[in-house]
Amino acid sequence: MPLGIRPTVDFAFKKIFGSPQNSEALIGLLNAILDLERPIIAAEVLNPFSYQEFSESKLIVLDVRCRDEVGRWLNVEMQVSVYAGLIERLVYYACSMYVDQLTAGGNYALAAPSISICLLNRVLFAATDQAHHRFQMLDRESGREISNAIEVHTVELTKYSLDEHTIAAASKLHQWAFLLLFAQDYDAPTLCRLLPGIEFETAISTIEIISAKTEDKQMYDQREKAQRDYEWAISGAREEGREEGREEGREEGERVGLEKGELIGKVLLLQDLLGDEPSTVSTLAEISLNALTTQLATLQQRLRDRQA
Repeated sequence: MPLGIRPTVDFAFKKIFGSPQNSEALIGLLNAILDLERPIIAAEVLNPFSYQEFSESKLIVLDVRCRDEVGRWLNVEMQVSVYAGLIERLVYYACSMYVDQLTAGGNYALAAPSISICLLNRVLFAATDQAHHRFQMLDRESGREISNAIEVHTVELTKYSLDEHTIAAASKLHQWAFLLLFAQDYDAPTLCRLLPGIEFETAISTIEIISAKTEDKQMYDQREKAQRDYEWAISGAREEGREEGREEGREEGERVGLEKGELIGKVLLLQDLLGDEPSTVSTLAEISLNALTTQLATLQQRLRDRQA
């Protein structure tokens, strides 16, 4: 019987990769993405999975922060939608991790690399078939790299060619993409056969526990619904904007809808950064474009004041 659990739902993703006892799964995912000369052998989760996190949060919680054995700081997240400011937020988080390592009067030379990783089940860069992008601090003229600093990775899962008949021989990153996108369609023994290795066995075992444990399954169902509602509300906000603008012409209506959806994403991001009580997407969707613009400007000014 298929497991029926989508690892891209925040509850499942965080329990798989954010539970300290599942370090093999987290390390396996990190090594598949980073492809380091010396693979990571240990990782400490800094924001471990907890039931309370999901019972109290109204937003999608899909990040796992960790530190590896050589001191690198990493943030791994799963994004189910693409919104304006996503890349900038990934850069911000990487910079925040880099800065947070230093105490007053600390030695800058001791700062470890900070790496922000975003897995997406939506297309981010439509103009290319390239699935994995790695952004670093690089001199355009010489190609010289500042390697001990900031790094951002994006992995667009849907761009990988995934076939159950060949997945066992594919790269580790292909295999993780397969698990994240299709685990719900298979039973545990079949997944273990298709994806050999302790890192996958650990992840599959956790997915199996979620599907069988009443408390976990109930929380998973709630979070899956919240995630669907979130995506629906963002889509609805864009469509509402299109409707509002159709009197001025179809193209203008579509522009307004996209603008409204992007503004909602920016407002939610800034509320998160400022530590405010988050608004719901449905509430923001009911606000006019002008009111959203004003709210965004206020939040931006508060952030600038705090950083001054």
